[in-house]
Amino acid sequence: MDIDGVHSAPLPFHINTKRYWANTAHYLLHGCHHKHPMDGLRLVFPPAATAILLFPFWNFVKLISTPTSAPALFGGGLLGYVMYDCTHYYLHHGQPAKGVAHNLKRYHLNHHFRIQDKGFGITSALWDRVFGTLPPNKATVKSK
Repeated sequence: MDIDGVHSAPLPFHINTKRYWANTAHYLLHGCHHKHPMDGLRLVFPPAATAILLFPFWNFVKLISTPTSAPALFGGGLLGYVMYDCTHYYLHHGQPAKGVAHNLKRYHLNHHFRIQDKGFGITSALWDRVFGTLPPNKATVKSK
């Protein structure tokens, strides 16, 4: 069942959920972004959820590092996440005319509007190559 209590096809938001609360949580964390991909208020991970997830991330960093390096690793991870989110926002709302940013925007919007079960990479297609989720290019699709 979906969050409206109606049986439906699997969610096109990267994971399939079967229970009401799992559907609701997944929709609020990521599904609404796919339902409204150009809504500027729904593009980043919810701040409250981010704050909650920072505690286990901090504890993990403390577990795998020394007391003197933990703050730097934690700060670097947090900065990396913020840069990732800024890039994601720019790919939705920026107007790059050419170059890397233009190609990333085309790649990401292809994921939203053409093939939602492929092309999950935001800043690179590297992991899509590794995990076999690279979308076919248009020339391959047209020739079939």
